[in-house]
Amino acid sequence: MSTENTQKLTDAFVEALQIKPEQVTDDLEYNSIKEWDSVAHMTLVAALEEQFDIMLDTDDIIDMSSVAKAKEILAKYDVSF
Repeated sequence: MSTENTQKLTDAFVEALQIKPEQVTDDLEYNSIKEWDSVAHMTLVAALEEQFDIMLDTDDIIDMSSVAKAKEILAKYDVSF
């Protein structure tokens, strides 16, 4: 488990969604809070790509429906948590 990667993930969500770090839990889902709408989703994708120096494919962007799912998707890009 990488504490550094967990922090990067949290930072990306906090920055993109303008939420508090303690709100970034595996249970946090797309559209479950007003801050995580379609526009913020694209900002989040850009933030994750920048934090982890990766390029997410379209299917991964569409499938990213929660923090837990984001971790699962990032694992495909050799990012461990």
